[in-house]
Amino acid sequence: SVRLRARRVRVFVMGGPLSPVSLSAVLLLLSGGFCSGKDYVLTDDGGLGRVFDGIGGLSGGGATSRLLVNYEEPYRSQILDFLFKPNFGASLHILKVEIGGDAQTTDGTEPSHMHYENDENYFRGYEWWLMKEAKKRNPNITLIGLPWAFPGWVGRGKNWPYDYPDVTVSYVVNWILGAKQYHDLDIQYVG
Repeated sequence: SVRLRARRVRVFVMGGPLSPVSLSAVLLLLSGGFCSGKDYVLTDDGGLGRVFDGIGGLSGGGATSRLLVNYEEPYRSQILDFLFKPNFGASLHILKVEIGGDAQTTDGTEPSHMHYENDENYFRGYEWWLMKEAKKRNPNITLIGLPWAFPGWVGRGKNWPYDYPDVTVSYVVNWILGAKQYHDLDIQYVG
């Protein structure tokens, strides 16, 4: 019989994130204890390590996720199911999206929700659509926003928005509030 006495499993990582290969190795080693017929106790009494929150995906940099909205049905829905539906396909637990900043960040440009300080539009871009599709399939998915760039006005014409933290924070907070007000999306984290 197998008895687990701890409520959380912590994965110990030395020097960076756990790769999929390392995670597989850890799970394989742990599974050996489950097959032995003896009690296996897993604890986090030491308080060290990170909590494993799940597997996530990223949509940003004007990349290929932009093309997904243009796929014909039923293919688009099938791909979204494979990405976000629990216990099916990738079953992503986390979706991190770029907070568009009207700038070339990698493969393309994602539009900002505020081209100018008094210009708010929470329907620009495709990340809103992608987050809503993810939520439809998995209401418990964790949503994260990350600005990779900022419109020029945020930095008052400079390429460094952090000289004006009140403006930068307001820009990001407005995106979070717009996600809730216009799309009923709860953003759990920003980076």
